Amino acid sequence: MKRILILLIVFSVQFTHGQQQDLQRANLLFGKTYYSAAIPLYEKISIKIQTKEVIQNLGDCYFYTNDYDKAQAQYASLISNKELNEDFYFRYAQTLKARGKYTEANDVLRNFYLVSNNTVAIEKLDRDIKNLKNVTAIGERFEIHNLALNTINSEFGGVVFGDNLVFSAVKKKPNLFDKTYKWNNESYLNLVSIALKNVIQNDSITAYFSKDLKSSMHESNAIFTKDGKTMYFTRNNSNNGRRGKNTDKISNIQIFRAEFVKNKWTNIVALPFNNPNYSVEHPALSPDEKTLYFASDMPGTFGSLDIYKVSIDGITYGTPINLGDKINTSKRDQFPFVSKDNKLYFSSNGHEGYGGLDIFVSDINDNSYSKAANVGIPVNSGYDDFAYYIDSDIKEGYFSSDRPGGKGKDDIYSLKETKELLIEDCKQYIAGIITDVDSHLALENAIVILKNASNQELEKAITKTDGKFSFTIECESDYSLFATKENYTENSKSFHISGERNKTNDGSMEIRSIEIIKKEEQAAIDKKLAADLLVAQQLKATELAALEQKKKDDAIAFQQKKRDDANALEAKRLADKEAAEQLKKDKLAADKKNAAIAEAKKKEKAAAIVAAEKDVIKDKDRLIIKTEPIYFDYDLWYIRKDSKKILNRVVELMNKYPEMVVEIGSHTDNRGNTKYNADLSQNRADATRNYILEQGIPKNRILAKGYGESVPIIKCIPEDSCDEEQHELNRRSEFVIKNL
Repeated sequence: MKRILILLIVFSVQFTHGQQQDLQRANLLFGKTYYSAAIPLYEKISIKIQTKEVIQNLGDCYFYTNDYDKAQAQYASLISNKELNEDFYFRYAQTLKARGKYTEANDVLRNFYLVSNNTVAIEKLDRDIKNLKNVTAIGERFEIHNLALNTINSEFGGVVFGDNLVFSAVKKKPNLFDKTYKWNNESYLNLVSIALKNVIQNDSITAYFSKDLKSSMHESNAIFTKDGKTMYFTRNNSNNGRRGKNTDKISNIQIFRAEFVKNKWTNIVALPFNNPNYSVEHPALSPDEKTLYFASDMPGTFGSLDIYKVSIDGITYGTPINLGDKINTSKRDQFPFVSKDNKLYFSSNGHEGYGGLDIFVSDINDNSYSKAANVGIPVNSGYDDFAYYIDSDIKEGYFSSDRPGGKGKDDIYSLKETKELLIEDCKQYIAGIITDVDSHLALENAIVILKNASNQELEKAITKTDGKFSFTIECESDYSLFATKENYTENSKSFHISGERNKTNDGSMEIRSIEIIKKEEQAAIDKKLAADLLVAQQLKATELAALEQKKKDDAIAFQQKKRDDANALEAKRLADKEAAEQLKKDKLAADKKNAAIAEAKKKEKAAAIVAAEKDVIKDKDRLIIKTEPIYFDYDLWYIRKDSKKILNRVVELMNKYPEMVVEIGSHTDNRGNTKYNADLSQNRADATRNYILEQGIPKNRILAKGYGESVPIIKCIPEDSCDEEQHELNRRSEFVIKNL
């Protein structure tokens, strides 16, 4: 037992020691940015060791090798750790954007800024989200195509040189002894070229651009002068053809110049502002070739890499100048390119974007730069999009991307710009006509006021002779509209504005002349007085006629009694009366029996219809056709288009049951004049009946009755005792089945 225990202790110590060695080696590789080499070690270690360092470093390895799904999984497991800094949340958000989870990505950053009370960052995030929405709203600005020259490896940075496309690539099939770049396990980059006419042909042959430039290090991102005699390109720091390293044993990237002499690229020299302690990369020339743009992480940058410029005078160069915070950010800003029309294009993951590196553009005017703008989709994606090149004369060019659906890690795409980059905030319109309720004519000098959700007045319009008005408003906001005119009533409308762009919302309203209202009120009073007087006169005449008739009847009865034989007449009268009563009883019994049978059949038929038709329901002792609410425009009774679909269901049921008789009952609330409400409800009921008749239903099967305010569901006495919802419940149209 002691020997077994000793063996277990020894094995445990050896296992723990082995894990520590693996962790030390993984951390060493990670520190040297050998991410591909570090991944298998961290994956092995993470099975047993789940520290913050191991999980975050493994996630970062996946992130820097563009395996965003795996990086996202690692980052998600750390999200509750309070020791994480902003760079972690930035990378986590980038992995979410790569999968199109923009809302979730923005929430990750916003929550971090809220916890750290960084209101400035939150405001910038909100501006960036809005700005990106505005860019997205433009739609697809480019036609893009993955070039046939792409392979399973990396190809990027295409520029036109004469009749050829020059770009950076790695060998399709590296030799056994070729060195590999341990960041991503690919062999080192070389400059290659292909005839422009062949870029869209499969299996086109590429060749080294110049074997004079080829080395065992990276060569990439070439740019040429217009005369084709000078080029600038990126290469690892080197000394006499051998890799140069700084004190940290890192071989940074530098820019070299070469001259084309006697059909050969020669006189290859490093630019004087290179430095072994930082990178200088991605050269680009201004149209007049007097300025060289490049990216660098030299001291004084805003972040990881910034865009710089330096003046050129022959082979003499000025002092590099940082382009400032309109271009550079606290993240990566690189791959500059200046078009013929003096626009600076570059890639950045610090400006508002769709994820990874996005391509941005800035106008150059008198050595100043406009605020960088995202060039939009589909050139930009949730992945790295970079190395933009365009001939602004023909709006065609190339860019590079590692997005899904390509052939390799980085692919070159052709592009054709088809839409102007016009970035605008989302807006809509509220427009309409102010008209008179009675005449339906447009009103001049009507006042229309636009207010926001806080009831603050934003704009005011006074209508011309055509009664029209229009306001421009922001999307995703709430507004109220108020209309009035001297000696007229007021009216209002509310709007909840969506995110749809350039939509016009109908703000048309009707208002009514106060003078006409007063005349109608007086006419109604006069009419009621006249009606009351007539009723009184008719009642008195009826009473007098009844009294006179009674006197006549009494006299006739007395004379008849005297002339007839009292006994015979009485006997006959009694016999006739008895026979009549018996006949009446028999008839009543038969009618009652038939009525009971008919009622039973009717109930049976009604029950069958209720069971068969979901739209037919019992309502106490009534059978009704339940429909969606039927709306009429204010003070009108024509059948609106949206109501016809509802009425067609009633027609469908009446066609299905040919004996069905339906009464259309139209009801109003008790606001306003009683007679007016009765007339309005009758007009609406008649309009509804006419529509059903037009569908072929016989007249004797459809009845129309306007009940006005006489049959409310909720009694609103006084009328202001009910809220708008209760009044709306009283305003209804009902379809009551009277017979089956």
